[in-house]
Amino acid sequence: MKHLKHIISGIALLCSIAAASAQNKVAEGIEADKTVHNFGDILLDSGPVACTFTLKNTGSRPMVIYNVTTTCGCTEAEWTREPVKPGSTAEISVTYTNNEGPYPFDKTITVYASDAKPILLKIRGICREKELPLTERYPVAFGPLGMTDTSLQCGNLEQGGSKSEAVIVANTSGTPVKVEFKDVSANLDISVTPNPIPAGSTAELDFTVTAERGIWGKNTYWATPVIDGRTYTTSDGRTRIGVKAFTKENFDSMSESERAAGPMPRFENSTYSFNRIKKGEKIHAEFTLTNSGKSPFCVYKLDTDVCCYSHSDIPVAAPGEKVTFRVHVDTENMPKGETLVLVTLTTNSPLRPIVNLFIAGWID
Repeated sequence: MKHLKHIISGIALLCSIAAASAQNKVAEGIEADKTVHNFGDILLDSGPVACTFTLKNTGSRPMVIYNVTTTCGCTEAEWTREPVKPGSTAEISVTYTNNEGPYPFDKTITVYASDAKPILLKIRGICREKELPLTERYPVAFGPLGMTDTSLQCGNLEQGGSKSEAVIVANTSGTPVKVEFKDVSANLDISVTPNPIPAGSTAELDFTVTAERGIWGKNTYWATPVIDGRTYTTSDGRTRIGVKAFTKENFDSMSESERAAGPMPRFENSTYSFNRIKKGEKIHAEFTLTNSGKSPFCVYKLDTDVCCYSHSDIPVAAPGEKVTFRVHVDTENMPKGETLVLVTLTTNSPLRPIVNLFIAGWID
């Protein structure tokens, strides 16, 4: 097996080449070659690691990056200081000092550019004291394809945009393998680089979710990996990879006066409390809101963090109107004891695009 540092260096080079054709709109008039760089596994004694993000000015006026900040002193950034003409690119070079110990790291880099909202970039990876076998580092196996988990997180995105993330996967076999995907959900793009994955090596699995009107709130997008033309089942019976993302409304084009004239929900109570109930009984939580804004308020979608629930219709609330809705939770598959259920509303309110409510009580 090649030394871990050589593997990572090769992957970083291949990923930087592949990323040139995959652009992400990160702000009005600005595209990025990527928003996440995953270093994968690095060794504590390997020293600092670095990567580069490229921003393209797709607008009609020059762009200036006037500041780049990082979450801690362990991450340093250098960037193009000169104005960037339309159609040209700027580079942000990020170095992780790799001196925090053998732990996972996930660092945020915030880019402040002229005429744009702050742009968030990320670097992440796992620092280890010694090199471990691939099968230990990537224990979830679709045959020779090893992963750390089949549930991937893509985070939040807004309508009209897309969100990309990346994780490291491994070929745990002694021969190269080609990875393809079938039964891929609409609005999900997923691929592996390099592909085929060399024997006993790692690769980057890149995935992008694109927002679509009508799809709101919390959703899971699916893909079935096909390795050398064959599908596999993991030891716990899974055959698919799930990508979780949360979609909310995009209010960037609204002026301050338009935002002020938007809807504004005010809830009588943010928590519905219930008395002690027996496991298997249903909870019927009631919430009441008044729209104190100047335009109609609506809820695009209601989500909870439990598996078995339903809810009544949530009426559109005219300015000044009071409306009530109910959330019904089946407790059959919920644990006994003190209970707190999170209810999340995705709304058309510029000031409250996401509203969190709670259902609290005790299950015997």
